[in-house]
Amino acid sequence: MAGVTRGTVVIERVESRALKGNPLGDPHVREVPVYLPPGYENEQERYPVIYVLAGFGGFGRALLNRRGFSEALDERLDRLIAQVRMRPAIVVMPDCFTRYGGSQYLDSEATGRYETHLVEELVPFVDARYRTIPEPAFRAVMGRSSGGFGALVLGLRHPDVFGIVVSHSGDMGFEYCYLPDFPPAMIALERRGGVRGFLEQFYAKPKRTPEDFLTMNVLAMSACYSPNPAVKPHLFDLPFDPRTGELVQAVWRRWLAWDPVRLVERPEHEAALRRLKIFVDCGTRDEYRLYAGARMLSARLRAKGIEHVYEEFDDTHRDLDYRYDRSLPWISEQFPRA
Repeated sequence: MAGVTRGTVVIERVESRALKGNPLGDPHVREVPVYLPPGYENEQERYPVIYVLAGFGGFGRALLNRRGFSEALDERLDRLIAQVRMRPAIVVMPDCFTRYGGSQYLDSEATGRYETHLVEELVPFVDARYRTIPEPAFRAVMGRSSGGFGALVLGLRHPDVFGIVVSHSGDMGFEYCYLPDFPPAMIALERRGGVRGFLEQFYAKPKRTPEDFLTMNVLAMSACYSPNPAVKPHLFDLPFDPRTGELVQAVWRRWLAWDPVRLVERPEHEAALRRLKIFVDCGTRDEYRLYAGARMLSARLRAKGIEHVYEEFDDTHRDLDYRYDRSLPWISEQFPRA
C-alpha cells in the first residue's frame, strides 16, 4: 500500500529454559518476530500487545512470508493502522513448532513445555524488553486452526495473562474434526511399519503427500493430548487400535478433555469465561468440519450467558488471513481507552 508508514520487525532470539532438553530435541533457542508499530522508536508511549499463534506446521517467522496478491502480517498491520482501523500495537509471533509439526501450545511429556514457554517466559520477556501495558486487558492472544485452539485454551487457563481471545477456525468438536482421520491414518501407519517406520519415511521424503500430513497430524495431536513416557520411543498413546481402528476409550477421553467445547463447561473455567472477551469464527466449507465445533462452542457460551462474538463465512480452512481484517480491529476496540 503506497504511502503507508511502516512499522519495524525485530527478530528476537529467545532462550527458553522450559524447552531445553525437550523430548524431541527441538531447539530451545527460538527466533520470535516482534512487530513494533510506526512511531514506536520516536515516542515513550506504551502499547497493548497481541500474540499471534501460527497454525499446525507454521511458526512465527512464517507469518511474515510474502506471497503474490496477498499481505504478510506486518504489511497488514501497517495498512490497518494507517487506515485507523486498529490502534497501534506491539504484535508478537511465537515459535512453538516441533518435529511433529506443532505443539498445540500445550505442555506435553512427548513434545515439551510450550505453554510454560509462552506464558512464563515469552510474555515476561516481551514486557521487560518493550514498552507494553503489562495488564491482561491490554494483552490479546489470537490464532488460526491450531493457533485458534491455542488462543482459546491459553485464555481459559491464564485469564490473568490474556484478556482477549480470538479463534479463527480453531480445533474443536473433536468427534468431527479428528475422528474421520483415524481410519486412513491407521492404514498409512500399517503400510509404513508403524509409528517409527512412518516417521522415518516422512522425514526422508523429498515431497510429502496429503496422506502423509493427515497421518502426521494424528501423531502430533497424540503427542499433545495423550503423552505417555512409558511408550518408547515416541512417548504417546494413539487413540485407536492400530490394527482394527477401534477407539481406545481411555485415551480418547484424554483427547476430549482438551476439546474447547468441553473446556468451557468446566467449573474451574467459569470465572475466566466471564472475564475474557472472545471472538470465534469459522468457514462453512471448512474441510475439517470445524464449523460444527464452533457452533457447539458458541451455543454453550450462549447457554451460560457468556458474551462473545461468533461469525461464519462462506469459505474453506485455508488462506484465511483476510479474516484478520475483521479480528484485528475488533481486538483494538476491546482494549480499554486511557
